[in-house]
Amino acid sequence: MTESLTSTLLTTSTTVPLRPRYEGSNICTWIGFKHVNYLVEEAVLEHFRAAGLSSRRLFEEFGLGLDVVELDTRIRTAFHLDDVGIARVEPATGAGSGELSFAVTIDKDGYGPGRAVAATARVVLRRERYIDPTSDVPAELAPFTVDAIGDAVWTDAPPADPDVVLQRLLAGRNAYGWRQRIPYPYCHFNERLQMSGYLRQMEAAADLFLADRGISIRQLLDGRRWIPVVPHSRIWMLAEALLEEDLYTVYTVDEVFKDLTYRSTMDTYVVRDRRLIHTATGSITHGYAKIQNRRDWTLVNIDAPVLDAIRGAGPDR
Repeated sequence: MTESLTSTLLTTSTTVPLRPRYEGSNICTWIGFKHVNYLVEEAVLEHFRAAGLSSRRLFEEFGLGLDVVELDTRIRTAFHLDDVGIARVEPATGAGSGELSFAVTIDKDGYGPGRAVAATARVVLRRERYIDPTSDVPAELAPFTVDAIGDAVWTDAPPADPDVVLQRLLAGRNAYGWRQRIPYPYCHFNERLQMSGYLRQMEAAADLFLADRGISIRQLLDGRRWIPVVPHSRIWMLAEALLEEDLYTVYTVDEVFKDLTYRSTMDTYVVRDRRLIHTATGSITHGYAKIQNRRDWTLVNIDAPVLDAIRGAGPDR
């Protein structure tokens, strides 16, 4: 009996050793949440390669772009530069669900199975239309193939002035936002913003929010040796955002948990055909750690001045 094109992809787990990238070591030798998510994404891509369905083959042979459209990642211990993580990918696609889902764990020396990172990832195969539209999609891949990512649209016509659009999105929120042109390095398959681009936006959003509140990363690093740490992040795409469109990013603090962590939401939008389209949403939980030496840090309680700034209740608010 001939093995189907997707049988290995949907039924077999894979493991692969991975190292975080040098770029992700920004404070001492610790690796930030964005690059931990990159490890999760790379593990999923390797799972497709092992099943004979590499992202290159999917695109060049079948006209399908492999898009990671959701990542939900819990980081239980810090990764350092040069650490090796053993990533395990387990297929979690339900029968007839029409989506490709995976459970991803990353183990590290000194921690039990699945203790370093635990994540879920959702993937769609997006039909290529930009270069050479094709309908030659194998039957086994058809259930996971889409013509576009998501369908979430806010149909109210936005004002013509981009600054007014942003003001409306920020109104009544404990939030920071900005507008930027979607750059080429954030995109893939010629035309659309990819998951790593959204991870960059989430990282930038936290950085800009803290600076706007007078507690920038540099200020707390210099003054207290405090750095932000992230135990949990989640991003999922609702619709496509395209190369060189203006992306509106809004970062909102939703909840402060005592004096330990706070959870924020990131939402992104584009204006297309006089409609404001909600392209992605996500959440991220932050705490603070104090640098003890070049190797170690410890979690700290967040004091009143920093909490007031996060809540938007500081003296200048």
